[in-house]
Amino acid sequence: MYKKIFIAISIILSCSTVKAQLVGFALTDEWVQKIEKLAPTKADFQPKKHHKVLVFSLFTGYDHWVVPHVNTVMKVLAEKTGAFEVEISNDIYKFEKKSLKDYDAVVLNNNCSVGPRRDLLLDVLDKDNSMADDQRKKKATELESNLIEYVKKGGGLMVVHGAIVMQNNSMAFSEMVGGSFDYHPAMQEITVELCDPNHPLVKAFGGKSFVHIDEPYLFNNAYTQKNFRPLLYMDTSKLTKKTKEIDEKIKYVSWIKKYGKGRVFYVSPSHNAQSFEDGRLLKYYLDGAQYVLGDLKCDDSPAKF
Repeated sequence: MYKKIFIAISIILSCSTVKAQLVGFALTDEWVQKIEKLAPTKADFQPKKHHKVLVFSLFTGYDHWVVPHVNTVMKVLAEKTGAFEVEISNDIYKFEKKSLKDYDAVVLNNNCSVGPRRDLLLDVLDKDNSMADDQRKKKATELESNLIEYVKKGGGLMVVHGAIVMQNNSMAFSEMVGGSFDYHPAMQEITVELCDPNHPLVKAFGGKSFVHIDEPYLFNNAYTQKNFRPLLYMDTSKLTKKTKEIDEKIKYVSWIKKYGKGRVFYVSPSHNAQSFEDGRLLKYYLDGAQYVLGDLKCDDSPAKF
């Protein structure tokens, strides 16, 4: 009897381990077709004008295998609903002032930088042998400032998962986004809860939590100010494989905020393309994009913690 119980427990643990280690896969036509079927057929909010969105997908540090899948998700949402037009680029010079004027919003797609410096712009410019060191640093600072000013003056910014690491040691970038990356325990199954089930931006989830496998991101720097309207959270007491103490039981994994005249949407889910095989998350991404574009009006004032 005890042997049977042991075998049953072993099978359950084995299945859980496999489940919490989703295998990455290359973007395929079959997967794109699956997303096209699951994606919303229309936007809930009528665009005020024709919107053009830049999806910036360059990384110099950790390679999130989901990058091309996120590009596809944004393209499918744009083409299927007509809510906006998408341009995908890996060119940091898209952050020149004259280039940013062409876009109503920027989506930062898992733009991880090299540690410990954590400055993606400088990572790229370091490879430009036509510049001296001081010129590279000056240009990196300028391009970052351009993006920050773009949002402050009314541009939209959607930050997906690892993109929060792009300029991770810059407090100015952290204050714009709402936080900086601290660390994450190992990939695992996470129950994501809704902060306010009645908030229009979480309508996609029908008032219910959802479970997916992800890296449970934790944040620091400007995050401690909590100058945002939280949307999704996780209970850190339920996390496993923690390498250091977590100071709060509730940690937010998605939020919106005003930054000057602009709007910012941060969404940590998801590290894995499998999470997008849930129509609710696709709808959430669409609604988040419509928020930063100014079509979805909702309460984005900082919550009272």
